[in-house]
Amino acid sequence: MLKTGDEYRESIRDGRDVWMSGERITDVTSHPAFKPIVDVRARIYDMAHEDATRDIMSYTDADSGEANSIGYKLPYTQEDWHAKRTAITAVMNDIGGVVIRMGDETAGEMWSLYDGRDVLDEVDPQFSANIERHIQHVLTSDTFHVSANTDPKGDRSKRPQDQDPDMLLHMVKETDAGIIVRGAKYETAAAYSNQAFVKPTIANWGDADLSDYALGFICPMNAEGLKHICRTGFAGRAPIADYPLANRFDEIDTLLVFDDVLIPWEDVLFYRHTRAATYIRASLHRYSAMAFVHRILRVADMLIGAALFNVRQTGLDKQQAVREKLATLVCYREGIDAHLIAAIATARQSPGGLLMPNPSLLYSGRVHACSRLPEMVHLARELCGGQICVTPDAAAFADAETGPWLEKFYSVNANWAAEDRRKLLAFARDLMNSDYAGHRLTFQLFAQSPPFAHLNAVYNSFDFEPPLDFVRNAAGLSDRVMGKE
Repeated sequence: MLKTGDEYRESIRDGRDVWMSGERITDVTSHPAFKPIVDVRARIYDMAHEDATRDIMSYTDADSGEANSIGYKLPYTQEDWHAKRTAITAVMNDIGGVVIRMGDETAGEMWSLYDGRDVLDEVDPQFSANIERHIQHVLTSDTFHVSANTDPKGDRSKRPQDQDPDMLLHMVKETDAGIIVRGAKYETAAAYSNQAFVKPTIANWGDADLSDYALGFICPMNAEGLKHICRTGFAGRAPIADYPLANRFDEIDTLLVFDDVLIPWEDVLFYRHTRAATYIRASLHRYSAMAFVHRILRVADMLIGAALFNVRQTGLDKQQAVREKLATLVCYREGIDAHLIAAIATARQSPGGLLMPNPSLLYSGRVHACSRLPEMVHLARELCGGQICVTPDAAAFADAETGPWLEKFYSVNANWAAEDRRKLLAFARDLMNSDYAGHRLTFQLFAQSPPFAHLNAVYNSFDFEPPLDFVRNAAGLSDRVMGKE
């Protein structure tokens, strides 16, 4: 079943406890900080119903005959992955920007659990049944599903038991109905999503095989005892003409406070089992990294487009030094795309029977995309020049007194009049230089775990045996160096 945008809006008018800047938000669909990004998610829902995009955004299930979201479809073939990439591209082209937390990029985290059902069965066979049911629920109900990972941290040199125990989310009581949990998690888009997959992020279980901190579950965003404390939004701070990205695409981040929240047993995915928790953290992004990295590819497109337009308007694109910088941006962009293409082309069947992208290539692509992003933003900023930080606002261009002067000094030629130039500079400023730009840059670096974890994933997924064997043979080393008798 495919939701409409209005059905989505209605689904989050459910009495959830949302706060921002000390104010209780009674309806996130109409609040100025939330409405633009809610409208984006609603637009994605509506695209699945429109003639021009229906076949791109949805598919018909062979068994049920129901239309479901492409983003939530379990991947069994390369064609499934290509269809997901096509849908992401269509969305970003339609909205004219890049959004990360829209549901499809976190659904894959549930699929990693699907691959780990044998691990879950060690604890309780009910848990693997729960994950299968929830995967189907997200698919067939078109639920806006997000992922809550990050804890408030606390003193990371200590075990959670040796400080305020609530610094890491944990179980405080077991009941016939389920488990009672307490603590907090950070999650982007929580306040305007339907549910979250909540899981541990720091592998600190107190040196115990069974730990109250090693748990994962599904939680509706209107659960009793769940409080959303949101950061202040960027939308509405300044006119959209001056900040076209911040006013449309700011994805609000939330501190989710679990104040003795009941999680029914049917929503518990693993519980008090450190092996299950460790497995989940190690395999969490084997699917979801595809959509995440694809988003950064479109960020690269925006950087290239903004930079190239800025140098072309003044004729600087003919200079070799400028072309070298543009080529560097292109290499960054194409490197991301190459990793995504190769990860699909060399994908293999997962333990759960899904088509799993080549993890070494996918995780290496994520490192390439995330680690080089600050450098690429700076390079694009150099190409755009200092005018992105000194140009007056739209009101100054429209003013009867100052407008004519700005028209004179910002018009370059017949192709680049002052208004187009102002719009381009405003776009570039919001992409590279604004508060929103700084926020997005940091978010991209940490959204799927910190940089050291990205590199650790590469290390753990790469097959070191072929290079070692190559050097052993080339150097004439004995088998002993391979640890063989």
